[in-house]
Amino acid sequence: MNTSSLPRRSVLRTLALAVALVGSATPAWDTTAFAAEPTTYALTITHLNRTGHKTGNYATNVTGISGPGADEAVHPYDASGTTTVRLPRGRYLLDSSLTTGNEADGTDWIVQPRLDLDRDTTITVDARTTVPVDVRPPDGSAGFLHSAMFVEVTHDGATRDANLINSSSNLRVAHLGPDSEPGSVKQWFDAYWSTKTAGYALGYTFTGPRALTGLTRHPSPKDLATVQIRGAARPGAPGTASVDLQPSAGPTVGVAQMLATPGTATYLVTPERGTWDISYSTPGTPGAASSRYSADGVAVRAGGTTTHTFDNAVFGPDLTGRPGVVRDGNRVTVDVPLLADGDGHVPWSPQFSTASTTLYRDGVRVATKAGAPGRAAFNVPSGRAAYRLTSTVNRKGAPGVATRVTTAWTFTSDRTTGPVPVPVSAVRFSPELSPTGTAAANAALRVPVTVMGAAADGRVRSLAVSVSVDNGVSWTRVPVENGAVTIHNPNADTGVSLRAKLTDTDGNTLTQTVIDAYRTR
Repeated sequence: MNTSSLPRRSVLRTLALAVALVGSATPAWDTTAFAAEPTTYALTITHLNRTGHKTGNYATNVTGISGPGADEAVHPYDASGTTTVRLPRGRYLLDSSLTTGNEADGTDWIVQPRLDLDRDTTITVDARTTVPVDVRPPDGSAGFLHSAMFVEVTHDGATRDANLINSSSNLRVAHLGPDSEPGSVKQWFDAYWSTKTAGYALGYTFTGPRALTGLTRHPSPKDLATVQIRGAARPGAPGTASVDLQPSAGPTVGVAQMLATPGTATYLVTPERGTWDISYSTPGTPGAASSRYSADGVAVRAGGTTTHTFDNAVFGPDLTGRPGVVRDGNRVTVDVPLLADGDGHVPWSPQFSTASTTLYRDGVRVATKAGAPGRAAFNVPSGRAAYRLTSTVNRKGAPGVATRVTTAWTFTSDRTTGPVPVPVSAVRFSPELSPTGTAAANAALRVPVTVMGAAADGRVRSLAVSVSVDNGVSWTRVPVENGAVTIHNPNADTGVSLRAKLTDTDGNTLTQTVIDAYRTR
């Protein structure tokens, strides 16, 4: 008996029964043990190339979606071009990529999102049914980088997917088989191109009962949105950063490039793909890892330009999308990023020398925690009390890199029955600076002042901003007018420090200091 083509469970069953029949007239196995064995059917797949001949240059995947075969995932292959596999009854997703063996000829990708296997079935995957994917940017000089096509199929509450990553612009695709249920097939296509001055990210989405058969999109310049990714260079520290861009929604493969800093990476993207995610890693420095930032869900519009500047001054605390400090019962947790960049991007792993956070209760120190800037947790006694929370981070470097950032909050707190935000605030200073974090010497500089956290949205009782040009030894108050202060910059090569003192309408306070917020040139 040749059992090489049988599934493993069928092989074991066949051998067991053979032993039982040879050894005794009485079966040695209880045949009821096999009552739950699912019925299988033969699925035969023949692969034809672009000339209509059988080919062994293919890769086929059969993935179970629902029914007894829901957990099946097989990759049948036979060099003859015809392959057979036995599978349980159920709904399957089949996808097959065929090539000529010559990379320049590209790939034919055929997808059958609905394969209902309830009898022995024969399928022909025919490359001659495919239609080109003709998606290209308006700049004819652009060079193709790569593309990715994804298919997601949902049936009976389960979802399965298939994908093809292509390094050639020569791609042909086709749907195979009957329609699936309306809206059960989702498909994404993303293609990336580059020129000497910009990159193109062309992405499209589709939903319906079928996979794509061909695709043509030739966007004009007015159909595209511009995304500018600016990388700053700290004073005296140019280098090479890395930039990643990809769509926010759905499965995808993005695009990455190296960027000499200070510099700008420009991409033209399709708004119909939705929002876009940006990742930025700073140039590495000896003995220290790079800082990594991200900007997710960046909205774009046709004809518009969106700019994100990473790793530039003024660095400081950020409370966007987070309470900052939370009390849960008798535990106070602090999570206030102290080194967000001037655009409000929070680094995943900021570069710093030392950092500490200290909590006081009714004037008595509870504890001091060292480690990540602006992050700590404290256990405190029950009962209402006045608290003072301070957090400091120190960094080495020239003026303009925020060599020290300090925040000090005061608030009143009592035991809670669950997580409750503590009323803390922060201030962002947002002057227009060069990509090296500098401003013109001996000139007036307007610095917008934004309040975040508990005192935002008109809940400020008082706000005082001061400036120092001697590393915080002395301070000069500057009036806040129309949401900004005006600073008369000192001579060149001077570090300018900023301080904000704030009281909210409930009496909670903030004192925030940024030493070497920026420098003059």
